Amino acid sequence: MENINKPSTSIKSWASDDRPREKLLMKGPVALSDSELLAILINMGTKEKSAVELAKDILRMGNDNLNELGKLTLKEFQKLKGIGEAKAITIVAALELGRRRHAGSYLSKSVIRSSKDLAQYLRVNIKDYSYEVFGVVFLNKANKINHFEIISRGGITGTVADPRVILKKALEEEATSIVLCHNHPSGNLKPSRADEELTHKIKEAAKYFDIIVMDHIIVSEEGYYSFSDEGIL
Repeated sequence: MENINKPSTSIKSWASDDRPREKLLMKGPVALSDSELLAILINMGTKEKSAVELAKDILRMGNDNLNELGKLTLKEFQKLKGIGEAKAITIVAALELGRRRHAGSYLSKSVIRSSKDLAQYLRVNIKDYSYEVFGVVFLNKANKINHFEIISRGGITGTVADPRVILKKALEEEATSIVLCHNHPSGNLKPSRADEELTHKIKEAAKYFDIIVMDHIIVSEEGYYSFSDEGIL
């Protein structure tokens, strides 16, 4: 006699939280919507909402735009009922992996030939910050990227970069040239007087170590600004 207490294995009878996983197994990840993929990440819903419904709420926080979602912080995700610290960490980690994968495609280029090449890479890496960050791209003799690093993080209105820290890192990375960069959370791409003065200061200091400051690139949602292209480096 069949055990009436045996749970059904029919897909229709599965909890809605489990259906995206089964769909992925049967059809692959491409077949899933953004909310279904996100539901797999958050794993479980709440008593009131399934994982898929909760995922849709999360997407709405970013206006149903993954690019906008990537700008949200850990604390902002936790403001949504049903998203605790563990779920928020998982979401933020997944978004960061996507960002790094996108950025990595630019690093695979053999040689950096223009400000546009670097600007695309930098926009992926630093444009989402809600505060200013200052980074440096370290290149070798062949104009290949050895390393990229965010040197300092500031507030809403600006950040400060120490030339000594930058040049020490350049020597460690055996860089023969560097590209300075920072973001403008406001969207305005025009460099400030402080931006110009800092660039000149680092450029002059780098000369003593035979290191060339090739450019200083400002990035934002609006695009990018190249000191070199504008002739002010």
